[in-house]
Amino acid sequence: MTRHFLFLLGSARDSGNTELLARKAAEQLPADVTQRWLSLTEHPVPDFEDLRHDSDHVRPSGDNTALLLDATLAATDIVIASPLYWYSLSAHTKRYLDYWSGWLRTPGLDFKQTMAGRTLWGVTALAHEEEEVADPLIGTLNHSAAYMGMRFGGVLLGNGSKPGDVLTDSAALTRAKTFFAQEPPLARFPYDS
Repeated sequence: MTRHFLFLLGSARDSGNTELLARKAAEQLPADVTQRWLSLTEHPVPDFEDLRHDSDHVRPSGDNTALLLDATLAATDIVIASPLYWYSLSAHTKRYLDYWSGWLRTPGLDFKQTMAGRTLWGVTALAHEEEEVADPLIGTLNHSAAYMGMRFGGVLLGNGSKPGDVLTDSAALTRAKTFFAQEPPLARFPYDS
């Protein structure tokens, strides 16, 4: 099966450290793997409105929400490239994930069944030497993947604050070379035995 990677850039900064690290990892993908890169700041969606008890969900069309939905459905691998903002995902990224709730309830999409077995990955840059501070971001992505029955490839962490700093993080650049080469397991909640 041909793999299709969707890279969702959640930074408020163009060509920031997270994007640079994601691009370094993507350079290692085989030539037959397609890549699509979408900036969530360039394709903004409105705040998610929870309508699950108020009205029927309809499939979006002709806007950024439709673009993101179609790109998500077409991907075998989704890479959330979000800097660590206040110890979690960026607002742009969280807003995108909030839309998954609506897509779960959109008739005809079978969103959860479609996503099951696909792989969710994360890439983040943080300005902190202790990587444990990224645990809330990692947990959000892992738990989202577990709920959807997806595989979880983990999160590639790099260190950097000023633009370009991550390119001096030799350990992160070394991890980037093999990050997408692993065979990710099915995501599990911590309470699953």
